[in-house]
Amino acid sequence: MGRVGLRILDGTDARAIARLLAPVDRADRAFHARVQSIVDGVRLRGDRALVQYAKAFDDVSPPLEVSAAEMRADAARAPAAVRRAIRQAARHIARVAVRQIPRGGRVQVAPGVSVEQRVEPLDRVGCYVPGGRFPLPSSLLMTAVPARVAGVREIIAVCPRPEPAVMAAALEAGVTRLFRIGGAHAVAALAYGTRTVPRVDKIVGPGNRYVAAAKALVAGRAAIDFYAGPTEIVIVAGAGRPDWIAADLIAQAEHDPDARAVLITWSRSLATRVAAAVARSSAGRAIVERALRANGAIVLVGTPAEAIALANRFAPEHLVLDRESLAAGPVTAGAVFIGPYTAQAAGDYATGSNHVLPTAGAARFRGGLSAADFVRVMSVQRVTRAGLTRLAPIILPLARAEGLRAHAESVEMRIEPRASGSRPRASGVRKRS
Repeated sequence: MGRVGLRILDGTDARAIARLLAPVDRADRAFHARVQSIVDGVRLRGDRALVQYAKAFDDVSPPLEVSAAEMRADAARAPAAVRRAIRQAARHIARVAVRQIPRGGRVQVAPGVSVEQRVEPLDRVGCYVPGGRFPLPSSLLMTAVPARVAGVREIIAVCPRPEPAVMAAALEAGVTRLFRIGGAHAVAALAYGTRTVPRVDKIVGPGNRYVAAAKALVAGRAAIDFYAGPTEIVIVAGAGRPDWIAADLIAQAEHDPDARAVLITWSRSLATRVAAAVARSSAGRAIVERALRANGAIVLVGTPAEAIALANRFAPEHLVLDRESLAAGPVTAGAVFIGPYTAQAAGDYATGSNHVLPTAGAARFRGGLSAADFVRVMSVQRVTRAGLTRLAPIILPLARAEGLRAHAESVEMRIEPRASGSRPRASGVRKRS
């Protein structure tokens, strides 16, 4: 065992694996009550509560909105190399995002029956940008750029402490308005709207546990991307440089003491060498040591197939595979990184793939944030009288089987005009007695 307590577990130890798979949950009833009171405060008292919480939690006083002039002035203070990196990262994100938008089109289901798929952007979205230990301009790019590509008219960003790099990212991404607020109160303001902060249709972006809990609470009022828990990485490898593998585990662990970092391998030699490399490189990094001690592990399995099966049970946010063949079958993850040079950090900043990803097993049913999250897909249906007549043998028995007589009647009166009296007789034609 290394100094950080990175355990080497036997993959057949069902109890140990179950504990490792269990989601990290530090919330309790009192915590949820606190978040609920903050959300309710903003919902009921609007700006008065928002300003109160901004002062208390963010040490921010009005005006809460960052003016365009302030944004430009602060963005200019970011180092030139950072501004160039933001510009290029935004281009890569946009290049990927444009391929993610669902396509519209029309299909003829039957003669006289057509269904069009219409794709339209959301009107207004809110992008949450964390403002904790580190400024995160990359998170703003990952949320705002796909929204812009999708055609969203208003992109509202919130960040409790927007550093110059965040300001530069806001300008590059096309943010419409930026507010200096964060936490549960920012989420509530976006969901319910206040005199200062406009209500949005959808809230996206990562944040701390207050942000995650608030997003879950307001999900009935504004759509959210997903409930995001602590970050996680699972690496599946049977070979490779131990120091590189250790570096990827440590890179993820430095985010949060609750971060999860796991290596699954069928090589005992690799497991031992990675554990030693982690112990050397993590020494003195308090957050990393806490995360790896609490939620880190190396799991020894018998075969590559067993490794992938276990990784799929995790359904991790980030899945790193040391070779292409491991991805030949089904894999379950928020994002997959294949090969020794596909560092997970590359996806955080530069590949164009989105780093806002599902955690805590949510990758079982959805992938990461994409431009598709910023559009609504609607069905537009067109049916002629002949088409409705063809559909009647489907509609009428099903409506009656469900006991919905009025549904059946609404169709019958259209295809039996004499019974309903809705079809005028042609001029000069006499009805026979």
